Amino acid sequence: MKLEISDWNMIPYAGAWNRQTEWFDALVRAKQAGEGYVNHIVLCEHPHVYTLGRSGKEGNMLLGEEQLRRIGATLYHIDRGGDITYHGPGQLVCYPILNLEDFSLGLKEYVHLLEEAVIRVCASFGIVAGRLEKATGVWLEGDTPRARKICAIGVRSSHFVTMHGLALNVNTDLRYFSYINPCGFIDKGVTSLQKELGREVPMEEVKERLCKELVNLLS
Repeated sequence: MKLEISDWNMIPYAGAWNRQTEWFDALVRAKQAGEGYVNHIVLCEHPHVYTLGRSGKEGNMLLGEEQLRRIGATLYHIDRGGDITYHGPGQLVCYPILNLEDFSLGLKEYVHLLEEAVIRVCASFGIVAGRLEKATGVWLEGDTPRARKICAIGVRSSHFVTMHGLALNVNTDLRYFSYINPCGFIDKGVTSLQKELGREVPMEEVKERLCKELVNLLS
């Protein structure tokens, strides 16, 4: 079983979506044909973009087209689960394209694994993070009125092969979240490693720690 890690650095959302769709389709085809294939973990950042999942509500995007243009952002309707979220510079996006059967995982266990990897990364920076009932992702002070999300998760799975993944706020400009109801929530906040630590965090360091935790959990 091969697992490759790729870093696409800063890449427009459409380009990354097309590329991961190609890899996803190729993995599904190879799996069905009984041919060899590679599992992937992709890391990247995107220019300012909002993505709305299959079950998302249009009303959670609070800006019209002209206003989006003004803040230099675009909006995509995509094929993952979940509602609306934001991607932008300073946010680490991770797209695992995996055959879950290689790792003896069901979809719910896989999402739990992604959350666990991020919880461990946060802990390595001295930040206590966890889960919030009925709200996928990673949260700080999740059971209090001060609940704030540090990582959004949304995946697509077909034939037990995954695409899309997680978005961890590292040095993210959090103002861009004020233009949406993040993940459909109107009563909760968002945060970043930078905001919690009071300093900029080296992106390469976060990439390294996230990859280590994912590989350990998948082993």
